[in-house]
Amino acid sequence: MSHHPEIRHDPDSPKRQAVIAAAGELFIAQGYGAVSMDAVARAAGVSKATLYAHFASKDRLFATIIKEACRQKVAAIDLLAEPCDDLAAALTALGQQMLRFLLDAKPLAIQRVVMAECVRFPELGRAFYENGPEVFRRTFGAWLAVQAGAGRLAVPDPVIAADQFLGMLRATGIFLRASLGLPPAPADADIDATVAAAVRTFLRAYAVE
Repeated sequence: MSHHPEIRHDPDSPKRQAVIAAAGELFIAQGYGAVSMDAVARAAGVSKATLYAHFASKDRLFATIIKEACRQKVAAIDLLAEPCDDLAAALTALGQQMLRFLLDAKPLAIQRVVMAECVRFPELGRAFYENGPEVFRRTFGAWLAVQAGAGRLAVPDPVIAADQFLGMLRATGIFLRASLGLPPAPADADIDATVAAAVRTFLRAYAVE
């Protein structure tokens, strides 16, 4: 039913938010492939006509769920002021919010769904990438380009640098254990140490000589 246009106005309407919440719970609990739009409509307490009026297809609905889940991530980037007098403090604030977002139960659950089913459903991986990591790398990369232009950092490729910073946050034991659902929950001290190490390494790598 992809011929139905998605409604773009009133994104906070109660019915639309009910659909997003219900669909998110279903996808996490049952997987992407097993969940039908009929099931989403029933769980949200809306008609199929209402569901398709808001979301033209299941992949569009999943993409919106990712956008909603990533609002915190984008908000974290908004913490980065221009101009910036203290790069370490700005990167630390960003890293703290980013890593805590990545370790949160819902983003981890969504990522597990994507990784489990993206081969069978390529639109799933595309929706996740375009509305999650790609948003971060472009937005953070643009901020790094501003800092490089002001002579605060030497960053030949800001987008690659953005990827590297995020990679340092993800390439840690605490993130891997959380991704696998292994206890215990990451301690604040471990999160702080991970972010501090990433910031130190990043600033050394891109220091102005």
